[in-house]
Amino acid sequence: MTFPYAAVVENTRAALTEEPGQAAVTFVTESRQVEGLKSIATVRQFSLTVDEPEQLGGADTGPNPVELVLAALGTCQEITYRLYADSLGIPLDGVSVKVEGDLDLRGFFAVGEDIRAGYQAIRATVEIDSPAAPEDLARLKQAVDAHCPVLDILRGATPVETGLVRGGEALAAA
Repeated sequence: MTFPYAAVVENTRAALTEEPGQAAVTFVTESRQVEGLKSIATVRQFSLTVDEPEQLGGADTGPNPVELVLAALGTCQEITYRLYADSLGIPLDGVSVKVEGDLDLRGFFAVGEDIRAGYQAIRATVEIDSPAAPEDLARLKQAVDAHCPVLDILRGATPVETGLVRGGEALAAA
């Protein structure tokens, strides 16, 4: 059986071991609100419409930001499963992820100051299509959970700074 992405993991590991300074990268997105609650986000050469469902004031022309967080987790898990399955020599015929998140809208709409605005809980179920032994799949899950970037972002406290600018002049930072 061939593992086409094994070389990606091994070659990248070798390159980053040899040149650790090449490991630091910065990803950039930009967005602009275009109408109502609808925004257009640009990620590299891709555009993505982001909106709220009608019941939350939007026109439902695209997923909302908290849904994108769930999609980011699911797709990152799938990518990480594929890369690490190939790297570990574990056959993987398919992988899909269902992600659910529990949100209390009182936090977003300032109904309760003690209620968090973000997710209270997120659950991801990974469906694997693989003939591998259960212990190999457990080893794969352990590798994925240890190295999935979006899972790490959601589980850990990532420092975030926000700033406010008008006409190029900084007004506030937090």
